[in-house]
Amino acid sequence: MTNRDRLRHLNRELVGCRACPRLVRWREQVAIDKRAAYRDETYWGRPVPSFGDPSAPILVVGLAPAAHGANRTGRMFTGDRSGDWLFASLHRTGLANQAESVGVDDGLELRRVWITAMNHCAPPANAPTAAERDACRRWMEAELDILTPRVVVALGGLAWSACLRVLGDRGHPVPRPRPPFGHLAEVALDGVTVIGSYHPSQQNTFTGRLTEAMLDAVFVRADSLAGRGRPPGK
Repeated sequence: MTNRDRLRHLNRELVGCRACPRLVRWREQVAIDKRAAYRDETYWGRPVPSFGDPSAPILVVGLAPAAHGANRTGRMFTGDRSGDWLFASLHRTGLANQAESVGVDDGLELRRVWITAMNHCAPPANAPTAAERDACRRWMEAELDILTPRVVVALGGLAWSACLRVLGDRGHPVPRPRPPFGHLAEVALDGVTVIGSYHPSQQNTFTGRLTEAMLDAVFVRADSLAGRGRPPGK
């Protein structure tokens, strides 16, 4: 069975998950209540599957779907401001065929990148509980088994901690104490490198804590470590 087939099968299983009652109630209620701007749209309202290049050497890990972004569109980071920043950066660095993502049928294709998240259901206040994070961990574990990425990009401090925890539990030699999160922080483990990036949230992009150049630098570095570098801006 090919990676594509295995990932497709995994995603089919994922979208039927109802393991976390609080998240099930929330994601489904949001799909009913909707935001006024999207009142004529049919919300996805289920666990949001991962997507990207099934041969990707780069795994990008976010926190969780946005209530009116991916929980609406059914694709990670699609339909919100964070996704606008992420996909524009992937396009500038040659890892996506276009700079925008508004819906699952918009023609977006990722190159050498697979996008997943710590949690696949939109959580209240963007804050999954520790138990909810643990319950969702098996999906990323399965993706690591299938993809065996050379680089993991952690978007935000929570994703950084989760990635190091999962990789450490899988036998990778994570240093003690665990390296602190920071933008462009980097930890080389056995066969995989984890890179930290500030999350492309509005809080970070509106305040200038994260700039386009800073985000591009993360993916240029990731692509270089994954085996295909290019000069910045190319």
